[in-house]
Amino acid sequence: MHTVGLLTTQGSGALSEEPGCPDTRQQARSDALGLSETPYWAKFGMGSAAIWRMSIYNYSITNDGAALPLVSVVIPHCNSLATLKNCVSLLDRQTFCRDRFEIIVADNNSSCGMDAVREAVPAARVIHADEQGAGPARNAGVGASKGSILAFIDSDCLPNLDWIEKGIAGIQAYDFIGGRVIVTSEDPLRPNPIEAFEMVFAFNFKRYINRVGFTGTGNMFVWRKVFDAVGPFRNGVPEDVDWSFRARAQSFRLGYVKDLIVEHPARKTWSELIARWKRLVLQQYLLYQERPFFIVNWLLHKSLMPLSILPHACHILMSSRLINFGSRWGALKVLARLRLWRTWEMFSLLVRNSP
Repeated sequence: MHTVGLLTTQGSGALSEEPGCPDTRQQARSDALGLSETPYWAKFGMGSAAIWRMSIYNYSITNDGAALPLVSVVIPHCNSLATLKNCVSLLDRQTFCRDRFEIIVADNNSSCGMDAVREAVPAARVIHADEQGAGPARNAGVGASKGSILAFIDSDCLPNLDWIEKGIAGIQAYDFIGGRVIVTSEDPLRPNPIEAFEMVFAFNFKRYINRVGFTGTGNMFVWRKVFDAVGPFRNGVPEDVDWSFRARAQSFRLGYVKDLIVEHPARKTWSELIARWKRLVLQQYLLYQERPFFIVNWLLHKSLMPLSILPHACHILMSSRLINFGSRWGALKVLARLRLWRTWEMFSLLVRNSP
């Protein structure tokens, strides 16, 4: 049990002066006077245990249980203005009270310059993140933020309009959470082979969280005091895996929230897919180097890679995301090609870095 923060519940008969939307404050007063049958916190699915949990994380809570946290949404960005604009536009229209969350874009040396980024997303506060990498950019965003809850999303993701609301509700029972990522194609009825493969396998946060024990940072909520206790994201390794493992090593609880939804476009070309996996394989290799018997473990991981083709082919054949044989056949070919490429890349990394 991690007891962090102080109870800040107001005394009997007094309403908290926590800033918020006028209609939210009016709702709190109506609840206190018995004019509403549904407390405000109940709309977020919060019970008494959740209210207690919010109090230890240093909320200001009214005597009727109404609470309005400040949420800081952090977006790392580099050279993707079009998708960033769409992401921020959806964040700016969230169902959660607009003056209770901030949007921080940590720009990672975009070639267009900071002024162009600021002009593209006037609803966000744009800061400069000098050290290259998504992890350092997120750290810079956290350093500039004020919220008691940190929400991480990628610049090419599209959040549901209730994303922040669902995140606040979902994190009450956990220390940090991830949600669902829906991978989309340009033509849902006719995805090309790369898109079809990604629609089945990319960003399976439910598996990441429930079976592997980490959440991706493209759809993640965490209490600030938990983040501060675990420390910043590291660069040069899979920062989401590494951070989640460090958090769980400190007994912080990770949860999967299925209603916490963002969309992410599928990669369309082999070169885009390989660029992603080249980076991931290298990061995995560097992470394995920090473990005991890393060469033995890496060779075992490499040898199992081709054997994974058959069971994962069953996922493609049974997936509800693909609706015709052509899409399934294309995804199967990409699966086999990619797993064989990853096997060779893993072997090559070991040979190139041998003493």
